[in-house]
Amino acid sequence: MTRKESIRKSVEQLVPEIVDFTKQLIAIPTENPPGRQYRECVNLIACKVNDFGLETQKIEIPTEGAYPRYALLSYFGTGTKTIYFHGHYDVVPSENVHQFRPMIRGGKLFGRGSADMKGGLATMIYAVKVLQLCNVDLSGRICLVFVPDEETGGTYGTKYLFQNDIIKNGLAMFMPEPSSGTIWHACRGAITLLLHIKGKSVHSTLKHEGVNAFNNMLKVANAFMELKSDVESRQTGFPTSSEKAKHSILMMGGICKGGTKYNVVPRECSFSIDRRLNPEEALKSEKRQLLTYIEQLKAQGINIDLDIIQEGESAAISPNHHIIQTLASTVEHFTGQRPPISLCPGLLEIRYYIRNGIPAVAYGPGLLSVAHGPREYVNIDAMKTCTGVYATTAREVLSTRENRNRC
Repeated sequence: MTRKESIRKSVEQLVPEIVDFTKQLIAIPTENPPGRQYRECVNLIACKVNDFGLETQKIEIPTEGAYPRYALLSYFGTGTKTIYFHGHYDVVPSENVHQFRPMIRGGKLFGRGSADMKGGLATMIYAVKVLQLCNVDLSGRICLVFVPDEETGGTYGTKYLFQNDIIKNGLAMFMPEPSSGTIWHACRGAITLLLHIKGKSVHSTLKHEGVNAFNNMLKVANAFMELKSDVESRQTGFPTSSEKAKHSILMMGGICKGGTKYNVVPRECSFSIDRRLNPEEALKSEKRQLLTYIEQLKAQGINIDLDIIQEGESAAISPNHHIIQTLASTVEHFTGQRPPISLCPGLLEIRYYIRNGIPAVAYGPGLLSVAHGPREYVNIDAMKTCTGVYATTAREVLSTRENRNRC
């Protein structure tokens, strides 16, 4: 039996465990915001990797928020040559409590975070278990990284780890984002704003004495609609899932709220602007353009307060990078098809690694089309495939021959 066949057989044996552990992760509502029950989730992961005999390092991250933030690092193997498997355990808010009651139907595991990305976390962990079962001798080590707050920009997660030199000097990073069978070698940048338009509240029959925040919000939104037309005429030269996906993005209204009663002039209305930048666009200049629009609207007498929810630069490595090609060959071995390599339409934490000289890529078992949705799920077969892909890729990258050639 070849080593790859041995890995495939071990993965098959572990599928029930992988599914059960993913269900346990989904059942913990690590919604962000606000960031509750992070400790419980980190403790569950720590117990699992400790059961596998791995060393762990739990880090409490300072935050001004009401709930504590924790990162967990876990190590398998020895030496300074390290590859990272990196994942986030926070999930977007649920639409109902049933999303934290995992359910299997038709080979799919349903639940909030199943695709993004608790199914992926399980594949990271069990890839190490597979290597243990197959007695694979690595020339280096694997570091499993589990972080909070990816869904809100990573300030109290991955950004903190790099600012404090906790992550450094890696051969590569692999991240199980819901990439739908695609290898993402690049990601868009992002700047997300929440605008609060202020008015003066009075009874509707005395509206002439008030200031209608809703009316002013419409003026602000209409101004940005003009910018939207310009922004979304731009296209990236990077490969994407479709021609329509090449366009830059300015989306408004993901958050939209205001008013208290039908007969009261609204005192405040708020809405979000989600600007997603193609790699050819610079975050600094695109941010300045948004802020200039806001200042011009303020000059017209509109009272606007602003929160910056997240911002991050785009990032990319060459699709011909040996890490990409190694991963692609491994995926082809397990699936029988060469995976597409393209730009992720969103913001990814590969940017932190690439900025610090570590080649990074995203490939995971989930589907982007269902991530964050009311019927989020992950295919169990896809988790099985991803576990085998990760174990085999780690073996290939950390083989003695690879390290001799690359380091």
